Amino acid sequence: MQRYSILHRTYYNYPDAVTLGPHRLRLRPREDHELRIESSFLDITPEAELHWQRDAEDNSVAIATFAQPTNQLVIESKVIIQQYNEAPLDFLVADYAVNFPFDYSPADLAVLTPYLLSPAQVPDTALKAWVDSLWQPPESLQSYELLLRLTNHINRTLGYQAREEPGVQTSSQTLALGTGSCRDFACLLMDAARYLGFAARFVSGYLSTPPSPNNYGATHAWTEIYLPGPGWKGFDPTTGEVVGGDHISVAVSRVPDAVPPVEGTYLGSAGSRLEVGVWVTLL
Repeated sequence: MQRYSILHRTYYNYPDAVTLGPHRLRLRPREDHELRIESSFLDITPEAELHWQRDAEDNSVAIATFAQPTNQLVIESKVIIQQYNEAPLDFLVADYAVNFPFDYSPADLAVLTPYLLSPAQVPDTALKAWVDSLWQPPESLQSYELLLRLTNHINRTLGYQAREEPGVQTSSQTLALGTGSCRDFACLLMDAARYLGFAARFVSGYLSTPPSPNNYGATHAWTEIYLPGPGWKGFDPTTGEVVGGDHISVAVSRVPDAVPPVEGTYLGSAGSRLEVGVWVTLL
């Protein structure tokens, strides 16, 4: 078991006093048999009233409402977790899904359909060509090996570039540019997996990385793909690895731009400035 301290600070500075609308905060890690929250503290200035909810994806969401105007919004989340995912490769895929291609069972399909490519969706031409260059029938390959091949190929052939602007590049944009952020790479892997027939979803969270004087940290993103047996299995195309103990999941979604850590509205002059700092420390 490993213990991590997560400090996530968010500052919004406004040109003058504004009225804040409700804000949705996705800052609390997802608890399961591999991750437990030891302590959690949320400090918000100006004072806010909090209501905790679970969304349709079972993400923990805090709704913050404000009663007074302000020219600065400060949100500070402090969490200590216990991480038990120390052997991410210790899993068994169900016999019928070991080799690719395979079909999900009817019971699983009823739940997984929103995470699959629907019949109405037309695969992007650039994405289709990219995936076809990495696997085509009748090549025999294990399902896990194919997913790891896609993950490694993104890591080896595309250049990582941090992007502060909101939004996610389309897969065709990422392939054309040859660069992207972690969320762009996660979206590319998700689209590629769905094109092949896997159920896939987008994950927002944290990654423990070695500290440096200039490392103010950031949130991280990767992809989870459903494999019968182990269930939702994380693959990180930014690092080229299977998700393990250094990854801390906060929110999942079938749509990449649906789970920002903080989202909300305000009434006042345009021109807010955002500053974010994230520190993940192994205790």
